[in-house]
Amino acid sequence: MALGIGLIHYESELQRRDETIAQQAERIKELETENERLKGLLSEKAGSKASKKPTFTENYSLDKNTHKNRHPAVSTGRRSHEAKRDLISDCQSIYWEGADPERCVCHREQCAWRLVDGKAVYIRYAIYDVPDSKQWPLPPGLRTSRSEFGIEIILVLAFLHYWIGVSIDHAREIIRFFTGLELSKSQADSLLSQLAADWNEQYDTIAEIIALQMIVYIDETGWKVGRRSCYTWAFSTALHVLFRCGVGRGKDQAEEVLGQFFAGIAVTDDYGAYTNLFTQHQLCWAHLIRKAIKLALQHPDQKQYGAFLDELCSVYQQAVRYQKDRRLSICRAQKVCALQEGIRSLCTRHGEPIDKNVLSDHEATFIRLQNELVDNLACLFVFVEHPQVEPTNNRSERNVRREAEIRKGGRTSKTANGAQRRGVIMTVLASLRTRFGRFTLDHLLSEVQRWCAEGHSIFESELAELKKTAAG
Repeated sequence: MALGIGLIHYESELQRRDETIAQQAERIKELETENERLKGLLSEKAGSKASKKPTFTENYSLDKNTHKNRHPAVSTGRRSHEAKRDLISDCQSIYWEGADPERCVCHREQCAWRLVDGKAVYIRYAIYDVPDSKQWPLPPGLRTSRSEFGIEIILVLAFLHYWIGVSIDHAREIIRFFTGLELSKSQADSLLSQLAADWNEQYDTIAEIIALQMIVYIDETGWKVGRRSCYTWAFSTALHVLFRCGVGRGKDQAEEVLGQFFAGIAVTDDYGAYTNLFTQHQLCWAHLIRKAIKLALQHPDQKQYGAFLDELCSVYQQAVRYQKDRRLSICRAQKVCALQEGIRSLCTRHGEPIDKNVLSDHEATFIRLQNELVDNLACLFVFVEHPQVEPTNNRSERNVRREAEIRKGGRTSKTANGAQRRGVIMTVLASLRTRFGRFTLDHLLSEVQRWCAEGHSIFESELAELKKTAAG
C-alpha cells in the first residue's frame, strides 16, 4: 500500500516537472524571439549613428605607378594657348633689328595682352630668326619669353596700387572698366612681385647713390605689417627717393642706407635717433616754428608766447635772406654766428629747471623749446652757410605724406615681403617722377623700355658717373 502511494506521488512529481519544463521552454522561445527583435533594432540604430565607411580614392597598390593605373594630371584652371586663340585680335612678326626676313624661319609663338589706344588687345607674336639660331628676339614690352602681359599693364597696376593707393581689387576693377582686361587677383599679385624682382637692382643702385650725396632729407612715418606696428622711412634728394617700408625706427635704419659716418649734410626733424649720426645736421625749421605757433594759439593770454613766435620768425626770415644773398660767399660763417647769438638772446629761459610742481604744462613746453633751440645751435643755420641746403624737411615730408594717408586708410602691408615689394616699387616710381615734367604712362613706359634696349637704367648711369667723379 505504501509502495502504491509512493508511485502515485512520483508520477505526479514527474508530471509537474514536465509541465514546468514545457513552460520554461515556451518562455525561452519567447525570450529568444524578443532578443532577436531587439538585436535587429539595435543594429539599425547603430548603423544610423556610426560614421560612414571610408572611401579611398588613392591607389595604394604596388602597381599604382604603372602606366595603366596612372591618373591623368589635374587641371590647374589656367587656359591653354589653344583655348585662348579665339581671343587673338592681332598678329605680329618679330625679327632682330636688321635681320633679313627672307633668311629667317618662325621658331616659336607668344601670345600676350597689350594696351593699344587704351584698350586691352590679345596679340599673337610670331618670333623669327635664322634657322640655326639659339637666341631668339623678344617682343618689345614683354619681360620674358613666357610673359602674358605687357609691361605697360604692369606699370598701370603698380601706379594704381602703390602711387594712388587703391587696393589690388579696386585697381583690377579700374583696369577692367577702362581697358576691358580681366585680371585675377593672383595674376595681379604675381605681376607686382615680378616688377619688384625686376627693379630690385635699381633699388640697390638708388640706395648707393643716396649714400654718396652731399645733401639728404630724411623722415619717417608709422606703418603696419599685419598687426605689427613699424615704420616707413623716406630718404630724399633733389632727384632720388628711397623708401624703406615695414622696418623699425631705430638709428640702425638710417645707418643701413647712409652708413655709420655719413659725410654729407642731413636735414631732419628733431627725432633723437638722428643725433650724432651726421657730420653736419640741419634741423627742420618748420617743426620748430610749428611748436612756437601751437603755444601762441593755445595760450593767447600768455603774451610772451606770441612775442617769442614773432622774434623766432624774424630770426628765421633773416637767415633765409642771408641764404639767398649771393654776395655773402665769404662771410657766411660770420652771419651764422650772429644768427646763433640772436637765438641765445631770445631764449631767456634756457636751462631753467623744469619743476612740474611749480610750472604749468605749457610753461614746461616753452622751456623745452628754448632748450632745444640753444642746445642745437650748430644745427639751425647750416642752410645759411651752405645755400643749396633747404631749411625745412618738406621734401621728405611730402614723400611720406602719401604713405601716412594710406596707413590711415588701413591699406598697409600684410607681410614683410609685401612691405619690401612696396619699398622697391615706390622707390623707383618716386625717383622717376622727379625726371618728368608730367608723370604720365607714356613717359614712364618710354624710360623703362629704354632700360631694356640699352641694358642699363638711368640710375646705373648716374652711379657710374658719381664713382668716376669721386675717383678722379
